[in-house]
Amino acid sequence: MKHSTDRILTTHTGSLPRPADLTATLEALDVGRAPETAAFRTRVRAAVGEIVRRQVTAGVDLVSDGEQGKVGYSTYVRHRLTGFDGTSLVRARPDWADFPEAAKREPRSTVSRPSCTGPIEWKDREAVGRDIANFQAALAGSGATEGFMTAASPAVIAHFLRNEHYPTREAYLARLVDVMKEEYDAIARAGVTLQIDCPDLAMSRHLAFHELSNAEFLKIAAANVEALNHAVREIPPERMRIHLCWGNYEGPHHRDIPLREILPIVLKARPHAISLEGANPRHEHEWAVFKDVKLPDDKVLIPGVLDSTTNFIEHPELVAQRILRYTEVVGRERVIAGSDCGFGTFARSTPLVEPEIVWEKLKAMAEGARLASRQLWR
Repeated sequence: MKHSTDRILTTHTGSLPRPADLTATLEALDVGRAPETAAFRTRVRAAVGEIVRRQVTAGVDLVSDGEQGKVGYSTYVRHRLTGFDGTSLVRARPDWADFPEAAKREPRSTVSRPSCTGPIEWKDREAVGRDIANFQAALAGSGATEGFMTAASPAVIAHFLRNEHYPTREAYLARLVDVMKEEYDAIARAGVTLQIDCPDLAMSRHLAFHELSNAEFLKIAAANVEALNHAVREIPPERMRIHLCWGNYEGPHHRDIPLREILPIVLKARPHAISLEGANPRHEHEWAVFKDVKLPDDKVLIPGVLDSTTNFIEHPELVAQRILRYTEVVGRERVIAGSDCGFGTFARSTPLVEPEIVWEKLKAMAEGARLASRQLWR
């Protein structure tokens, strides 16, 4: 993957706003109303072409397909794999539960989360191939510096889609590793940078394992990294990046596990670049962690310089300041500007950030990267 060799490059976390009509189609698909196949595939292909063009116009260097054809970054697998016919219980977020009056007003997720009730096998192996073809067609002649595609980690699938079939969590995770390896390998073989979405390494601490101690959770996180490394064992590290986050929602987040505690485990993951939250009020200060925890020579950081849960448009000078904090600690060539999380994590009619504002935030990031680059390469 490209590095910031002569200027600070820009990217984001992967998902971007979908057109309103496509969002409506995906919402219908999510509740079991399948669209007409040919028309749906044609619409997705057109949306990918448009989303790549808009990213380049906004000044994004390392672009994605925006996850235009996916219902959600993790739950999309239910449409590609067998075995997911049950219903997962969507629990209240423990951090909100500490504030019962506020929790009553917290919006409830409408995204379907089936549970695993049978053997996991492929039922649509060609889906990733269609994603790749759509993206490659959009990249051709776009002027983008590089392209990346996202895929859910085995452990984040296990987090969202509860196991009711395999005898243990370990057996469930092992089966997901074997199956998802095919998708990871296909993306890498296509010459596209693979981003593995790994919120499980941080988010699941307070959302799924809040009854455990941090020390107990870290053992689970370490096992998740071990599983991920096995799944991507045949892909060169420099062809991969991972995304780490504490949950892409506006909330208290006071139960989030500190980066300092999970970072040693995250650094054991094989992917070369680490995308992490660095702009929201709960985690912006954690750039300083890298003063004490040395970033290995074979790693690159993609810190969030845009908050993905607010309609505030960051000032370019603030973006530049956020970039410079990281470059002062790890070096200018090891920082790529990004977003805290996705701007279209799940397809839904009421997004956290208004779509037209997303594009202005990305433009602000590009301008902030230019400001930082002038200082770093003068």
